[in-house]
Amino acid sequence: MMRHPFEPGRLISGLTALALGTAYGLDALGRWRSPGPWLFLALPAGLLLSGVTAALWTTLRRRTRPADAADTT
Repeated sequence: MMRHPFEPGRLISGLTALALGTAYGLDALGRWRSPGPWLFLALPAGLLLSGVTAALWTTLRRRTRPADAADTT
């Protein structure tokens, strides 16, 4: 089986979605009272962090890639 490359931007967006889903679920069950604006601001903040991380990761990978792999056309 081929291994997929590690993508930290997708990891961060997945963890953000998991955390928000858990927070909404716990709030719906009445086990945790979430502050209203926090949940609305967490999604854009998580997506922004994910985008910045993905851009930085792509830049880092391009700079550290060997010269042989760059000319594979």
